[in-house]
Amino acid sequence: MNKVLLLCCFFIHAVCISQNTVVKGSVKETFTFQPIDGVLVAIEHTNLKTLTNNLGSFQFNENLPLGEQVLTISKTGYLPKRFPIVINEGEEVSIFDMTLDRDTSEIEDLFTITLSDDELNDDTSGADNISGLLASSLDVFQRTAAFEFSASFFRVRGLDSNNGTVLINGIEMNKAFNGRPQWSNWGGINDVLRNQELALGLAPSNYTFGGAMGSTNINIRPTEARPGGRITYSSSNRSYTNRLMATYATGLLKNNWAYTISVGRRWGNEGYQDATSYNANSLFTAVEKKFNNKHSLNFAAIYTPNRRGKSSPNTQEVYNLKDIKYNEYWGWQDGEKRNSRIKEVNEPIIMLNHYWSLNNKTTINTNIGYQFGKLGNSRLDYNGTDLIDNFPVGGGANPSPTYYQKLPSYFERNFPNNLQFAYTALQAFQNDGQIDWNAMYQANINNTNNGGNAIYALYEDRVDDTQFSINSILNKTLNDNIVLNASVGYQHLKSENFAEVLDLLGAKTYLDVDGFATEINEAQNNLLNPNRLVGKGDIFKYHYNILAQTISGFAQAQFSYNKLDFYVATHFKQTQYQREGIYQNGGFPNNSLGKGQSLSFTGLGAKFGGTYKISGRHLFNANAGYISRAPTVQNTFSNARENHNVVPNISEENITLADVSYIYRSPVINAKTTAYYTKMANASEISFFFADGIGGDNAVFVQEILQGIEKQHIGVEFGIDAQITSSIKLKGVAAVGQFTYANNPNLFLSTEPDADAENAGFINGFKSFGQSKLKNYKLATGPQTAYSIGFEYRDPEFWWFGATANFFANTYLDVSPLTRSSNFNTDFDGNVFNDYNEDLAKDLLKQERFDDYLVVNLVGGKSWKIGKYYVGFFASVNNLLDAVYKTGGFEQGRSANYRELRDDKALTTPVFGPKYWYGRGTTYFLNLNLRF
Repeated sequence: MNKVLLLCCFFIHAVCISQNTVVKGSVKETFTFQPIDGVLVAIEHTNLKTLTNNLGSFQFNENLPLGEQVLTISKTGYLPKRFPIVINEGEEVSIFDMTLDRDTSEIEDLFTITLSDDELNDDTSGADNISGLLASSLDVFQRTAAFEFSASFFRVRGLDSNNGTVLINGIEMNKAFNGRPQWSNWGGINDVLRNQELALGLAPSNYTFGGAMGSTNINIRPTEARPGGRITYSSSNRSYTNRLMATYATGLLKNNWAYTISVGRRWGNEGYQDATSYNANSLFTAVEKKFNNKHSLNFAAIYTPNRRGKSSPNTQEVYNLKDIKYNEYWGWQDGEKRNSRIKEVNEPIIMLNHYWSLNNKTTINTNIGYQFGKLGNSRLDYNGTDLIDNFPVGGGANPSPTYYQKLPSYFERNFPNNLQFAYTALQAFQNDGQIDWNAMYQANINNTNNGGNAIYALYEDRVDDTQFSINSILNKTLNDNIVLNASVGYQHLKSENFAEVLDLLGAKTYLDVDGFATEINEAQNNLLNPNRLVGKGDIFKYHYNILAQTISGFAQAQFSYNKLDFYVATHFKQTQYQREGIYQNGGFPNNSLGKGQSLSFTGLGAKFGGTYKISGRHLFNANAGYISRAPTVQNTFSNARENHNVVPNISEENITLADVSYIYRSPVINAKTTAYYTKMANASEISFFFADGIGGDNAVFVQEILQGIEKQHIGVEFGIDAQITSSIKLKGVAAVGQFTYANNPNLFLSTEPDADAENAGFINGFKSFGQSKLKNYKLATGPQTAYSIGFEYRDPEFWWFGATANFFANTYLDVSPLTRSSNFNTDFDGNVFNDYNEDLAKDLLKQERFDDYLVVNLVGGKSWKIGKYYVGFFASVNNLLDAVYKTGGFEQGRSANYRELRDDKALTTPVFGPKYWYGRGTTYFLNLNLRF
């Protein structure tokens, strides 16, 4: 009887086993077909994960979801793959001999992050590059935008980088001044920046609400760094010519400590543009102690001083006389090229991070960050030099070799009957056309010998920031379907701004006055110390602080189900700004010294979206959101160097955005199509320039304030890659957008309240010009249309090669708002010009569209395993066919009315034509690394 019962129990158990739902299989290496152990096998959108054993096998047999699913396999050193499967109740799914390809993209990754560092944002670049925001994405469109389109200053969806949030270990790195991340603050430590989490657009992030361009969190914890070392040498003809890096990470040691250290240097006497020297050092160190399963403490320090020569935008006249490598900022001195415009960034970052796992479902990450140091931009000054009857006189001539009165076009316009003058200017510029350092030294020495001061001085505009940040981030898993994310944060900034004398070029003293002022009091940069003589290392011209602080909060819920994933998130940010003047400016004696008005802005945000999984291969995604944010410091104060004045009617900027995507995924083809809409409203922008024709006879230096701007960004993105064979992949990308001004914003000008300004109709240095007729003009955001097609070949012997052809169209010149205002057709008496011609005016105001162009890029690499060492080589050639193309530019505001612009454009070569940036010609990048 017992035997019969035992037999029955065995039979019942066997039947139950046979009815269990099971998913099992194995993973092997593609070319050797050997089993791979330790492969992470997971069923997407579930918590089901396992590792393959030493036979490469795995099995799931509990709590399996039914229906169409996607199985993912991944392991460090291999390319991840995804396999659609169908799980039916009581059936077994067998998927044996899945293969993984070895990942040779480490070589590509070195190049990837190098691009982010190489194409740094710069106030002379003419565009704003966001490739760094995309460095961690595996999406074919994002990778193409970052690494193929970046040299053309393409902006994804027409947005610049102040619309994306960059964090390091959960601490926000965007600058309060312009909202952008300063990539050179962590340049040259590429190896420790690999662990990144990208949330594109409105997609949810576990760390922050993000912006219209999403967010990137760079994880630099030593416990999560790949153990081992790497030595890298690179050579290029782009920004720098040489780079050397060394990195070593221990991983988590037996004593529960982990360490990472990285050092690097990048240098070069000249990049692609003339005299663009580069000198940068990098040091990173981090140490983490894991006290137990609940608590871990991390300390990290980043120090990456960077010093590099700038390059100038130029008019087409200058490019025609020289070439696209021409740079007006340098000249010969003692047989060497000396650049007058040097940008120096020296802002160390230190941070302390505490990681607390309350349990296996709840973590709290608390971060403290401190950043300090300086950012400097040098330039030449040539103000008044001496005092006669207590009034400054004797300012030097403009030392710029491209100053309009030195170019042939100026003489053609003013001396049309004697072209010898123009020919002489042509010869002089073609034969030299650079800054004459020796002449400036001689002028200073001669004036000093006659009892005077320096005529010329080299100085630096300095920003010394001290910033403290603290935040706490909560991640809580409520159940298998719901995850909560939340954070609170506080940030305080003191930004000290001043000018410092770097070199008096052979003299000992320099008069600290405004040589363009018409009255003695107005000429004083600081009434507290009038007619002050300054020497090397002294602060002069202006001195003020910007005090800023923010309090922020963020909450988000993410829901994950078999057929639907969705999220909702909200955000709050209170921002305060205040200017504190150290100098009492002579032009604004009652509105420059001490603390100005305290400004407060309340930013709110809400977003939601989700992904509907039609099947394992077909997905539909949609997102929508609204963001209000404080204006940046740069666009809040109209001229912070001289006064407390604030942009009229300043308030929060508003952004409304939405996108929808269709995604197709299979073992062979991955494709994604996205349509998007973004509307920005109530924004402000400030620019500075000399303007002719604003109601007076003389050119006036003005601050142009554009307020209440609306911009519209609509378009479509498409990306596809197809794994044709195990070795060949084809890829294609398209970005078609239309980015325009959506309204006619208000235009104001401000300047110093002197006689010239009063004659031009300014009241207390301020004048309204009504609306600027900008609606439907295209935004200068780089190419609004871009296409790419290419292929990759990966050989079983671990070498690979790729090529892409990239086509760009619809790139527009940045138009001048002043020439689209009432000032354009109005004479000084307030009446319309009596010779005004509307048809001609339309032609004069037509926006320039740049020529379309094609750029071909090549990439390739190989890796070897030599004993326990891995050697990798990477090479790329950009713009193989040496295409010449414009990446951006802007109209000069100098010709501000109809008559001035008409007469200038009537010339064969306009005197005040637009200034352009050109893309680089053929460039290369070589990289050799040793990993151990």
